[in-house]
Amino acid sequence: MVVPAAANGGDQKPYEIPFFDLGAAGEEEIIADVARWKEMCDKVREACEIQGCFCFTTDKVPAKLREGMAEGLRQLFDLPVETKERHVSPKPYRSYLGKNDVVPYLESFGIDDQAPGVDDVAEAFTAVMWPQGNPEFRESLSEMSAKMLDLNLLIIKMLLTSYNLETNPSHAAADTTTSYFRLMKYKVPPAPPAADHYAGIGLMAHTDKNTVTILGQNDVQGLEIQPKEDNNTWVPVVIPEGAFVAIVGDALKAWSNGRLHSVRHRVVLRGEKERYSWGSFLMPKDGSRVEAPEEFVDKDHPPLYRGFTYADFLSYFVSTLKDDALDVFAGLPDVVDDRDQLAVN
Repeated sequence: MVVPAAANGGDQKPYEIPFFDLGAAGEEEIIADVARWKEMCDKVREACEIQGCFCFTTDKVPAKLREGMAEGLRQLFDLPVETKERHVSPKPYRSYLGKNDVVPYLESFGIDDQAPGVDDVAEAFTAVMWPQGNPEFRESLSEMSAKMLDLNLLIIKMLLTSYNLETNPSHAAADTTTSYFRLMKYKVPPAPPAADHYAGIGLMAHTDKNTVTILGQNDVQGLEIQPKEDNNTWVPVVIPEGAFVAIVGDALKAWSNGRLHSVRHRVVLRGEKERYSWGSFLMPKDGSRVEAPEEFVDKDHPPLYRGFTYADFLSYFVSTLKDDALDVFAGLPDVVDDRDQLAVN
């Protein structure tokens, strides 16, 4: 099954986003059916190679939890600004983001280190926002972040299975990865005079720098992607009710020696309803190196990227905001200037 995404520009053929019902994928009884499990893994790998993203549903996240998460986000972002500004972190993309000229319609929080102390992290965040307590939101946040982290690790497991790298410990094992959970609200952009409809950029075009991102949302659409074969076209992705989106990041692209595609995407706001979304961002732990296994490198597939420490790559991106940060920082055989060479070393 595919999710159609009507391309911008009239008669152009709609772009198709893969859609999978993963059901109980990853459970022992599914993995025991070797043929069925391998088929599911291969479909996920193909989507990540060709489109760099896919939509999916899963039995692991009940509808009641999604509804509780969306309601909790409405309560969270309705808090006074001075309360939201209490959430600060020295790490990038974690502190509360409010007024920002680059992304004026976006508010967000990042909550770090979702495992193994998920309950403690959710409790600490909720206590800052609601000193009087908000057990409903704490429970939704704790459960949702834990389940989405498990889904992130499941996708990695499926990719390793499809590539016959199940025994390769590099990059994807649970003890070499970490994550953070991001909570987002996109405000309704102001309407220009006499406009029947209007749109605003909620999040600028980018590739994710981490390993894999999983996004959930309320009923307001907005995600757009740039097809791999056409970097001049943007297509809106219609996410079915109850579904998630998985997005390949630059770290996974580098690890796969370019086999997996880190898709450029953005958020465009249309209409008169606020958009709420939440995301689990899987990434290598600080100090972990990202490099392609030897199985991905041969005479027909020469190395595209030098191995690098993920923390150094992220620091480089945050300091430069280069759209092509991965290619400049780690690309081979690109010639880099002295500053970039120092960043690599």
